[in-house]
Amino acid sequence: MTITAEVRALAGVLWEYHRLAPELEKSDVILVLGSHDVRVAEHAARVWHDGWAPLVALSGGRGKVTETWAETEASVFAGVAERLGVPRSAMVLEEEATNTGENITRTRSLLEARGVEVRRAILVAKPYMARRAVATARKQWPEVDWLVSTADVTLPGYTEGDVSESRTIELLVGDLQRIKVYAERGFQAPMEIPAAVWAAYERLVALGFDRYVLT
Repeated sequence: MTITAEVRALAGVLWEYHRLAPELEKSDVILVLGSHDVRVAEHAARVWHDGWAPLVALSGGRGKVTETWAETEASVFAGVAERLGVPRSAMVLEEEATNTGENITRTRSLLEARGVEVRRAILVAKPYMARRAVATARKQWPEVDWLVSTADVTLPGYTEGDVSESRTIELLVGDLQRIKVYAERGFQAPMEIPAAVWAAYERLVALGFDRYVLT
């Protein structure tokens, strides 16, 4: 697909919708959602160093993009965090989850088994995963007060270097649809989608950015 000025403008609408940036509060744990993007682990290390929570739970097995990795997403992220000064004693690794729902439920089981009481937690994820991560966590672990933190970056900044702009836009589109569909299926808490955001989604689908759209 051709990346035109219209496409970038539409993608920007989705980017701003997906991102959430609430003020952080002292929490019991930082729950890091594994993925192919190790910048998430870098941001989680910053959140820990800033003192927002004493414990970092890194969740992720191997997904479609990371199935060829020699280590699990959680293990790779832990290595990144450790190199940035987070001690292993402050980490808990959950290495089986293959989707966002399992990131939450498997980490919940792991922490409960270890006697860790969680009243408030901070999710750390890719910027365009923030809203869906919160929606999932609120449904799958509703007793917790959920906050979210992502790197403060624009869409052009995020896709600098070797990050595919086209693929990122396709992911934005797929995640927008999932916010609606997964809430209808009971996997996530409902999130309001403004008409302008849904119109941007539909236009991008019409332009062919539909690789990750559920059929």
